[in-house]
Amino acid sequence: MRIGIVGTDNSHVDQIVRHLNGDGATGDARVVALSGGRGRRNVALAATGGIAEIVDEPAALIGLVDAVVVADRDGANHRQQAIPLLAAGLPVFVDKPLSRTVADARAMIDTARAHNAPLTSSSALRWIPDTEALVARSAQGGTPQLVVVSGPADPDGDHGGIFFYGIHAVDIALRLAPGEISGVRTDITGTTVVASFTAGDTRVVVNLVRPGSTDQIPFHAMTFTRQSMVQQTLTPGADYCVPGLEAFLEMARTGTPPIGYGDLLRPIEVLESVATALREASGDAR
Repeated sequence: MRIGIVGTDNSHVDQIVRHLNGDGATGDARVVALSGGRGRRNVALAATGGIAEIVDEPAALIGLVDAVVVADRDGANHRQQAIPLLAAGLPVFVDKPLSRTVADARAMIDTARAHNAPLTSSSALRWIPDTEALVARSAQGGTPQLVVVSGPADPDGDHGGIFFYGIHAVDIALRLAPGEISGVRTDITGTTVVASFTAGDTRVVVNLVRPGSTDQIPFHAMTFTRQSMVQQTLTPGADYCVPGLEAFLEMARTGTPPIGYGDLLRPIEVLESVATALREASGDAR
């Protein structure tokens, strides 16, 4: 399987190339092409991974690859990058976040459906062993009545503000809380952005904490039922992107997305509401 990558400045790309093209690589998938032109980053990646092709634009990957990872760090760019590839029928993994608006997310999903091109997107933390363990332990008590997830996120950060890191905590929370989103409320302090809402029958609270100058809080999640409480600190390992990458490769082989398209929209719906509240609060402050 020939893999192309769009948006190579993301550090996740180093893990992908190392896993698929490294000396110990196994399986049938290999990165064979990079988009973005022959800048210093792409030339270095190509040399490290033995990647033969470097193209200027995402659409130039068509015909060279069998599936594509869109890894641009700013979700605002994902729609224009992914749609030509989906329209060509290619399986596409859009690294987090899928987009910065529900409208862009719907446009990608509609294109995927129209051209029978499987599409997926997720936080890498959705698939790590700690999250899998939490999901399994939580499921023993049935659907939780309350989910609380905390993690770092900078509303003023590069690459899309609250979306760039906020997607991790929101995606984890929504894996634990199925159902339609309603009643999103955002509370803002000097150090924390708190999103609270209902997902199906579950109340969800996501605490997004601005990173300190040197340290940041760990990712942590709790689920509650009437009879039980389950909690887990979620620690990414050295190759934390690999489980999500393997889920994408399985999708490319089978044509079946690992996450339903409705569930791709839910975290973007929450974060778009949070981003709107942040903009409004900033405007009020001025």
